[in-house]
Amino acid sequence: MTKTLSDPIQLIYAGGTFGSYGKPLSSLSADVFLPIVQELLAAQEHTAHLSKSSWLDNTLFKDSSQLTPCDFAHFYQLLMAAYAQGGRRFVLITGTDTLSYLGAFLAEAFAGSDICIVLTGSMRPLLDSEVIHSYCIDEHSDAWDNLNHSLQLAAAGESGVKISFGGEAWPAQTVQKIHSHDLMAFTGHFRAAYPANSYIKSLPDTRRQHWLDDQQEVVENIQSRANNVRISALYCLPNDAEAINSQLQALLSQPPSGIILMGFGAGNVPYSAALAETLELAHQKGHMVVGTSQCPFGGVSDSYAAGSWQYEHHVISGGRLTIPAVYARLLWLLLRYDSPARRRQRWLNNVTQTGTTIKKR
Repeated sequence: MTKTLSDPIQLIYAGGTFGSYGKPLSSLSADVFLPIVQELLAAQEHTAHLSKSSWLDNTLFKDSSQLTPCDFAHFYQLLMAAYAQGGRRFVLITGTDTLSYLGAFLAEAFAGSDICIVLTGSMRPLLDSEVIHSYCIDEHSDAWDNLNHSLQLAAAGESGVKISFGGEAWPAQTVQKIHSHDLMAFTGHFRAAYPANSYIKSLPDTRRQHWLDDQQEVVENIQSRANNVRISALYCLPNDAEAINSQLQALLSQPPSGIILMGFGAGNVPYSAALAETLELAHQKGHMVVGTSQCPFGGVSDSYAAGSWQYEHHVISGGRLTIPAVYARLLWLLLRYDSPARRRQRWLNNVTQTGTTIKKR
């Protein structure tokens, strides 16, 4: 039977600033924090839909700066199991350091489904640490508003993965953190292509089961691969090309992995014959090198010779994708597919089908 929006919203608490308390601040354990939040939720007015929310059992709590590919795989499996049991609407509370990375990863992992996931966090803790005799909401915190807005989005049930922060929400693959301590710490945009446009408003039971069957065939492989996967980033600076070349050469002895090449402007990278040769060798060894920009907006293009040369040596264009979104796509492909050829084919197919590249003018 197809699920409806009367299904409960399932919340996941994963630590971070949102649930921190005390001096110095540290995350409260779930058995302490969740009953407090549930009591506060129940006391709020105009939140009738929240009475149907529940907490999904989660064993992973850590500062989000400490998250690893194994942790990303953990949240994927946690949500997958709940989705397979009929759950459809979820709110995930986590730390802000890797919020955009985790959101973009989940968007890739659940592409083609009708799941609704909203990720949020806060720049200030929900609870006021100045009050030591009882737990109460910090009136200056952004946590409560972020949670309420996320729950409203989940209640609406629109398919896809979104990040909600500061009263706004965006497709997860477009979001990035732009301020280290301001309450308006994130931004995004709505010109999202794959995976945002791959979500289905409502999947018939048969199609939903086919999607689940396809995912569950590889779920064990995903966890085992997560133990070994690594993604590296090479950041261009005003040095000669040998600086990047030597960093890239140091990665060639590792198993086939993802490498993000962060160029200047529209993706410009200093050229040398040696670097071009190393890029060829990286491709032969199964590495996926993706070119992106250090600029927060706009992405890359092949308009300049200073940038287009790399694409002749098997570098893949990151298009308009943010750095977190490039990382997320690389990670999902490394976990989901078993060969460099299939990973590259899948990336290029996604770009071709949705036009995420910026065409040469």
